[in-house]
Amino acid sequence: MGAWVIVVCAVLSALALAAFPAKKPEGRTMWTFARPHADMYAPIVERWNAERSPDFNVAVLALPALERRMMSGFLSRTPVADLIEAERQIASRAFQGPIDAVGFADLTDRLAKEGLTDQIVPAAFSPWTSRGRIFGLPHDVHPVMLGYRADLVEAAGIDVSKIETWEDFFRTLRPLMTDADKDGQPDRYLLNIWPTAMNLIELLMLQAGGTLFDEQDQPTIDAERNAFVLATIVSWCVGPERVAADAPDFSASGNKLKVDGYVVANLMPDWMCNIYRREMPQLAGKIKLMPLPAWEKGGRRTSVWGGTMLGMPRDAANPDELWSFAKHLYFSPELARTLYEVGEIVTPVKANWTDPIFDQPDAFYGGQPKGRMYINLANDVPRRTSSPYNVMALDRLRDAAVRLKRFADDRNAHTVEALLPRARELLGEAQRAVKQQMDRNVFWKAGEEVPQAGGGR
Repeated sequence: MGAWVIVVCAVLSALALAAFPAKKPEGRTMWTFARPHADMYAPIVERWNAERSPDFNVAVLALPALERRMMSGFLSRTPVADLIEAERQIASRAFQGPIDAVGFADLTDRLAKEGLTDQIVPAAFSPWTSRGRIFGLPHDVHPVMLGYRADLVEAAGIDVSKIETWEDFFRTLRPLMTDADKDGQPDRYLLNIWPTAMNLIELLMLQAGGTLFDEQDQPTIDAERNAFVLATIVSWCVGPERVAADAPDFSASGNKLKVDGYVVANLMPDWMCNIYRREMPQLAGKIKLMPLPAWEKGGRRTSVWGGTMLGMPRDAANPDELWSFAKHLYFSPELARTLYEVGEIVTPVKANWTDPIFDQPDAFYGGQPKGRMYINLANDVPRRTSSPYNVMALDRLRDAAVRLKRFADDRNAHTVEALLPRARELLGEAQRAVKQQMDRNVFWKAGEEVPQAGGGR
């Protein structure tokens, strides 16, 4: 009986679909994973549709659905959207095979021919560049600053302008680690970071000049610089001299800890400013921003976290039409302004940096012109890998960090010098695990000659 019910339902569903087929939107379709993006694009798209052709429709898909549909279409050479806006981890999935099998169209020659490459911050292209070819237009650049509790810092008479390095930061702000309730533990810690926060560890590793993959996309997880950074971060989180704590981002509990002043400073890309404004209005006027302290004097004062691109499938019909729309949308001065007004994201398009909106004081952030502050750091954002194995590498990096903290607690090893040998061992294990997985893919074996793509369409 059950089987017959299934058969009847299938027949009825087929008949219903035949009788009432879904109406396919006219014109071209663009997929995005972010409803706020679609809302920002709406006025620009509407004017395009009123003045030019073909018409474009923007559809919002949940991130997992977009990934599945995109990769299914790329691998089977079946139709997907005419344009796809993809987040960094999703876009990298398309780069797993040989270069001429990447599902996105190669934009390298188009960008060079039209002189557009120089109009965008170079590092903004790196997550969408595989084996020397560019497959996406950057939506953003996402410089990182340090957001600190100015109410606490200034009340203590601390001048953050004298801070240049992380060592300076912890030494200068240590007086804030008081124990008013006399429970033997500080009432607050200086930096929000923990070994489980793999995105923050990657952020600091990139700032320090570390990499997880080299320019040939071979893993460099066990590099000495990475071991030093990992040992240093874990040393901040352990022992009697501990200065860091866990106030998780994107969580109600973490937000409560931040509002209560449990952590003095947080690592904040431009987009994080909007999250603080929406989710922690109690902090209005209490936070200010400053460049990241450098790892060494004269070193990089920013890093990067997050990213989105716009690409077109390599099999898309009429690619010139799609390219015209993509440029119109992403290079638009109107979009640059809206990105900052709505999402507090600074544009990677340098020609749009002259907009006075970036110089406006922001009362939430202590009256600082934070847009200009982020833009001033944009050209120093570190390059990143586009490797499809980066997510796996980050997972192994997090495992190494957690195990290193456990080692520190068990052995009372609280200094960088004491942790460094174990950090090397753990990153060596992570390197071998990722390399073993990569070697199963014949296109990513070390030393193998990789074919170069031809000209973009």
